[in-house]
Formats: sequence, structure tokens, C-alpha cells
Amino acid sequence: MQGLITVFGGTGFVGRYVVRSLARHGWRVRVAARKIHTAPELKVMGDVGQIELVLCNVRDRASVERALEDATGVVNLVGVLFESGKQGFQTLHTQAAAEIAELAAERGITRFVQMSALGASPDSPALYARTKAAGEQAVTMAIPSATILRPSIVFGPEDDFFNRFAQLAGISPVLPLIGGGHTRFQPVYAGDLGEAVACLFDNPALQGRTYEIGGPGIYSFKALLEMMLKETHKSRLLLPLPFPIAGLVAKAGDIQVGLVPLAPMLTSDQLAMLKTDTIVAAGAPGLAEIGVEPTALEAILPTYLWRYRKGGQFAQP
Repeated sequence: MQGLITVFGGTGFVGRYVVRSLARHGWRVRVAARKIHTAPELKVMGDVGQIELVLCNVRDRASVERALEDATGVVNLVGVLFESGKQGFQTLHTQAAAEIAELAAERGITRFVQMSALGASPDSPALYARTKAAGEQAVTMAIPSATILRPSIVFGPEDDFFNRFAQLAGISPVLPLIGGGHTRFQPVYAGDLGEAVACLFDNPALQGRTYEIGGPGIYSFKALLEMMLKETHKSRLLLPLPFPIAGLVAKAGDIQVGLVPLAPMLTSDQLAMLKTDTIVAAGAPGLAEIGVEPTALEAILPTYLWRYRKGGQFAQP
């Protein structure tokens, strides 16, 4: 069995796939997270003793230090899609990334994978994207050999995109096409993203670069909703929602997260990001350079959206 990889934020959606892939590639894995009790199934993704779960709050330096003991590599997946209480973008995307990288560097760790996002830029109108970019910079300053992964939206059985709109379609006759539904995405399968992380640790020659990660297809927001409706056997009105009107919905979402720590339909920061395509730049290294064959969206959606059909997996078209 190979060395120990500490995965911060390994109990989240993407984290589960990263942990599974690392274990399959023969690495020992330490999952460091605040709520390890929510993911006991991670321990059975590898051989006996191969995967351990440790309590860690990235805002607590001592717990981060303990999580890094004896590690030969680090994966930082810590992130949030909206701010709530102490779980802010600056705190998690920038400050936590910087501290994890600095403490890892003190221990001589040079294998480091930082999960960022397509669109990360210091000039972005979205705070999410600006703090992701600042996190990238902090990590590479501490560990020049660190690898940055910038995925488009990630899909899979536990995703927050298709599941959310499928749930909405179950209770509403209308679905909103924010900005007219023209924004383009290049969805990547969570399993491919997890495999990419494992391949990066297997091959040191791949490290020290920034990879833009997208799947094999590019789709408009409208096309993605149409695909979801087709798989769930539902017919719903897709109503264009111009950005100015969507802004009112987003402000309501901002107020909601300030009162109740539940995922809002939309926030102002998310709306700012929806005004720009989330696709891989021409010529940017991605899954192909890492050696991972991307999985088509059409091959995966039917494997989990069936649960939103009337009749479930036995429903007829």
C-alpha cells in the first residue's frame, strides 16, 4: 500500500469519489472533516484500515496540524456554494486553503491538489470566484508544485444541480430559465473528477499545473433542464427569467441564508456567476492530459434521475 493522503472536506459530494478513487489506486486515505459521523460508509470504500476518518475544523489550526501528521500528500476540497454564518467564502476558500498549504509545506509535503472552480479569477464579479482564485494563489505560493483543478459543474447521484431542479419539477409546473437559459456549461462526472485526483498522485510528472476540467459535452442551461425533464418523464413550462428579475429572487435568497441556514434557490453571488459561461478554455489542459476518459452526461443521468419519475425505475416513457 502506498503513502497517506489527507483529504480535507472528504465527506462532501466530490470527496466521496476522491476517497474511493485514491483507495482503489492503493493509497491510504485520511478523511479530515467537521462532520465525520455523516459519512461512515467511507471506511468501507477500501481495505480494512486503509481509510480513516478524523475530526477536523479547518478554522482550527491544531486540528489541521493533527490531520497532516505523517501525510505524504494533501487534497483540499473544502468549499461552500453560499455563505452561512461562519462558513464564509473568504474563510473557507482563501484563509483555510492558505493555512492548510502552509502547514503542509512546513512538513515537507509537495504533493498537493487544490480543488478550485472554472471561472476562478481575481476580476470576477462573484465573491465565490474571487476567493477561489485567492485560494489558488495562496496554495501555489506555499507549495509551488501544487496542482489546481478547476471543474465546471459536477454531476452525479448526490449533485446539487440536477437533483435540485428535479425536486422543483416535482412540485412546480414552471421552471425558471435564468437569464433566458443561454449560459453554457460543460458538466463533469464526479467519478471522473475523483479518478483525476488519484492519477495526479500516481504520476508526479502531472503535478504543478492548472487543469480545467469539463465533460465531453457543452450544454446551455435550457438544454440541461430539458434533459432533466426528459429523464424524469415530466412536462413543465420553462419560463425565461431575465437577469434583472432574477436579481429580485437572488436578493430574497440572500435574506433567507441570513435567517435560515438552508440552501437558497439563488443568491446574488450565484446570479453573477450565471452571467458567464462555465466551459473549458480552448487549449487548456484537462482530463485528457491527466489520462482520464470523460463520461457522457447522457450515460449517467438515467442512473439516478429515475427516482423522480412516477413509478420510479419501473416507469414507462
